[in-house]
Amino acid sequence: MNQLSPTARAILLMIAAILCFTLMDATAKALAPRVGVVQALWTRYAGQALVVFVLVARRMPAVLHTRYPLLQLLRSVFLMGATWCFFIGISNISLAEATAIMNVNPVLITLGAALFLGERLGPRRVIGIAISLIGALIVIRPGSDVFSPFAIYPLTAAVFYTAYTLTTRFVGKDEDIWTSMLYTALFGAVVLSILVVPQWTMPDATSLGLMALITLFGTLSQLLLIRALSEGEASLLAPFAYTGLIFATIWGMLIFGEYPDIWTLIGALVIAGAGTYVWHRETFR
Repeated sequence: MNQLSPTARAILLMIAAILCFTLMDATAKALAPRVGVVQALWTRYAGQALVVFVLVARRMPAVLHTRYPLLQLLRSVFLMGATWCFFIGISNISLAEATAIMNVNPVLITLGAALFLGERLGPRRVIGIAISLIGALIVIRPGSDVFSPFAIYPLTAAVFYTAYTLTTRFVGKDEDIWTSMLYTALFGAVVLSILVVPQWTMPDATSLGLMALITLFGTLSQLLLIRALSEGEASLLAPFAYTGLIFATIWGMLIFGEYPDIWTLIGALVIAGAGTYVWHRETFR
């Protein structure tokens, strides 16, 4: 990978991060009915915090030092909000449907990058944002018989995740990757360790295995995402998050027997098409 250009390397890192995110989501969907959403969330954050602590123990004083303490706290808050909302969503609707709705975030990242990071915002990006939101409405279908209020959770998760990605992009070039990894997990681990106590369910062997997988995929996804955002622009990498819909649909069918209906597929294509159009026009014009 070192022989690749920085842009190509950033894209591959982004796709690998999305793969790990969808594997974590699928594992969380399998775990939540066994131990509850809060305990699944606790596993994701406490597990990552523990792994990072072990890996950087010898460098701990240096790793704890950050130039952006407030932004690091906000990153953790934003990611916990995104994960919490998305875990609730996938516990109640299909993985493909939740991921399709969540996929409005690349276009929101494009808007946010222009507003807060100084990246360009042209009319094509504005149109792309509007079309992407229309695609989300096709998937959610408010007012129809198939509408589920739980579809709002992945939409809210997309907003939180957008904020997390933008703050990660801002601090990424100036912070040690392990500093960002540690602070990403620390806030969620502390808060959820308090919340999980009254709701704790003793895990069986299968649940323990799923908890280990969540820790693995959650840690890898964050490491890969931070590396990707440190090497490539947020607006350039955002469209590659649409690969998550492919991964999520595969896991949904193979693991949970969930097959997306025609409107979910149409909405997902509208969302992905809008984002891909914006990326292509702005990058290759």
